[in-house]
Amino acid sequence: MKKTYKKSLKIFSLLAFMMVGQSCEDVLKETVVSGISNDYISTPAGFNAAINSAYASLRGFYGTQMGLTVTEYGTDLYATGADGSYKGFHFYDAQLNSQVDWLKSIWDELYRGINTCNAVIERAPSATGITDAVKKQRVAEMKFLRAHYYFLLLQQWGGVDMPLSETLVPTKKTSRVSEAEMYKQIIADLEASLPDLENKKASSDYGRATKAASEHLLARVYLAKAMSSSKATDDYAKATTYATNVINNYGFRLLPDFASVFTQGAGEINDEVIFAVQYTADPLTNTAPTPLDNSGDGNTFGNNLHLFFGMQYDVQAGMVRDVNYDRPFKRLRPTKYLTETVFADKVNDSRYKKSFRDTWLANNPGTFNTAFDGSKTKVTFKAGDTAIYIPGYEMPLAERAKKPYQVLVPSAYTEALFPTLTKFMDPLRQDKTYAPGSRDFLAFRLADTYLMLAEAQLMQGKVAEATAAVNAVRTRAAFPGKTAAMQITTAQMTFDFLMDERGRELAGEQIRWMDLKRWGKLVERVKLYNPQAAGNIKDMHNVRPIPQSQIDRTEGGATAFPQNAGY
Repeated sequence: MKKTYKKSLKIFSLLAFMMVGQSCEDVLKETVVSGISNDYISTPAGFNAAINSAYASLRGFYGTQMGLTVTEYGTDLYATGADGSYKGFHFYDAQLNSQVDWLKSIWDELYRGINTCNAVIERAPSATGITDAVKKQRVAEMKFLRAHYYFLLLQQWGGVDMPLSETLVPTKKTSRVSEAEMYKQIIADLEASLPDLENKKASSDYGRATKAASEHLLARVYLAKAMSSSKATDDYAKATTYATNVINNYGFRLLPDFASVFTQGAGEINDEVIFAVQYTADPLTNTAPTPLDNSGDGNTFGNNLHLFFGMQYDVQAGMVRDVNYDRPFKRLRPTKYLTETVFADKVNDSRYKKSFRDTWLANNPGTFNTAFDGSKTKVTFKAGDTAIYIPGYEMPLAERAKKPYQVLVPSAYTEALFPTLTKFMDPLRQDKTYAPGSRDFLAFRLADTYLMLAEAQLMQGKVAEATAAVNAVRTRAAFPGKTAAMQITTAQMTFDFLMDERGRELAGEQIRWMDLKRWGKLVERVKLYNPQAAGNIKDMHNVRPIPQSQIDRTEGGATAFPQNAGY
């Protein structure tokens, strides 16, 4: 299934809108462009289209600015850049409210995916021209996806509506279930999926969920449950079992070079990737199921994370915008805590060097006045000369004066000038203005599994085992000849160290906010490392406001579907 998601059939989009209880007037705003009968899903072509539609809803969350905003803004690792909207997610101020359209868009898209999963699960028995074995596998995939979507809803909003059957007609009868009920169903779906998913490293039809992907998600779910109000005494033990299975049973391995994990193109299918959200360079099939916003930032098309982490290099001496260095939207910039504390070791650990761009080569030759480097007044470049260098430390003025280029030191970082994360860069785009990206989003990878295993073991008091799991990740991250220096001892294996280790490994990968939330550390870490929000954040911010549209379209309003406390 590598990059074969199809445009969602309008019938499935329509049914998904119905499930969230919109009025008939709202439903009729969806234009049905084909005369597809309600029995189409029972045909081989319709059944396959429904499967693809269910997967396509992943694109409403992963690889979009909306999904990035609710997972990386407002944490200890990333702050706002100079441009962009929706900064209430970082400031935790009055801008974060129930009227925010992106919250509604994410909410609707996740439920749209859930309703499609429900439709496939219920209708699979009547589908013709498909073997029973394939039906069982596809139903297992839908249970994986349904659990995945409900887990995202649970992490962002707490207990919400949880329909488990296809919604066929508009309804205003919705209600919120408890967090415990959601965890029970998510785990039941994932465990039920295991016998029938492909039991190997990657699906023979690449991109489909496998048993390994389901076990990885189970480990993540049990870690979250273990720190929730629904915790059980064996949650960490179960997380340990599932993470260990992923590491030992499928042939995954950590790639020798951290940077190679993010190689675009054929490199995206590698021995470390457990589950990836598929994108393509074909604009006809690279869309999310429905338009997600009208911001002009490309959320509807492709994996566009390449846009949001870039500094404003293109107005600096010797530089103009090009495809390789990308469009610098300046949305997210690393915090001082990320660059100076989490990545304090830039000598032994390669991940800072391999996560952030430190050098820009001149593509606009000539002589220019300097801007941010006060050690010199003018610079002259030939094409290909170094124009900008970010050393990652406070290089002395005298040393900078000897360099024939501008040096950007930490004291000169601004909301427009900062180290640029390169994990999502997309130089294979058509031209320098083209926003849609073709890079797959690596949702689950093995380094994360190791770190989840370490967390589960540490919380059970198995410090030596946790240390070994972390050291496996750190061994791969070492510069050549620095492996021994990268190994930690059991005395160093603390929860604070583990939180920072996840930051070093997974920075920017749409997971930090949910990590902080499940650890119960969101408020504490924001107060420590996010000065813009330190005075605003409260316990209420561990969940998002329920979209007001959902409350308004529920029979009984806020009485039947109450808003999260504080909003």
